[in-house]
Amino acid sequence: MIFLTALRKEFFGQWRSYRFLVVAAVLLAFGLLSPLAAKFVPELMKLIPNGKEIARLIPQPTAADAVAQYLKNISQFGIVLALLMTMGAVAQERDKGTAALVLVKPMPRFVFLWAKFAALGVTFIIGIAVAGAACYYYTLILFQALNVPRWLALNGLMVLFLLVYIALTLLCSTVSRSQVVAGGLAFGLVIILSIIGIIPGAGRLLPGQLLSWGG
Repeated sequence: MIFLTALRKEFFGQWRSYRFLVVAAVLLAFGLLSPLAAKFVPELMKLIPNGKEIARLIPQPTAADAVAQYLKNISQFGIVLALLMTMGAVAQERDKGTAALVLVKPMPRFVFLWAKFAALGVTFIIGIAVAGAACYYYTLILFQALNVPRWLALNGLMVLFLLVYIALTLLCSTVSRSQVVAGGLAFGLVIILSIIGIIPGAGRLLPGQLLSWGG
């Protein structure tokens, strides 16, 4: 019961601060643009000087190119969104003193944090669902129908990938009273994971492997 109350509070806060709409709108935009970019970039290349010669070197775009573009866009901008939407989740409330008011009531700290993580997770799940539906529809129009179970599996792995960065940023937000510091710490962890991923054999143990499986 306490968890549901905390979760309802988090959903209301995300709606009032437009975080939910921002996540959905940004992911939707890149879901729509990914197949469009895969289809029309070769055509746009022809508009630049000597572009026709360059365009001839580009293979004919396929549905696989649309999927690859979708993976690239959603993963990169999804991480940015995860950092921006999560870095103030706890730090902001600690700075304003509202976290202390909530925790003095009979609300365990793990419920307080779990409700924030769950609310952010649901927000990104809905955002990925909207983006995935948009990308699937445009890929169907411009290329061909994708395998639905595999497309759902790809987007499920994408959600798991982003949840990792939401969790890491939430951790950084709990150890800092400043949103900026929390965001800096989270960005530092992203850089560290990227560097570790360069080490041969280490990449398959990192969150990026989820995108490879999805691809």
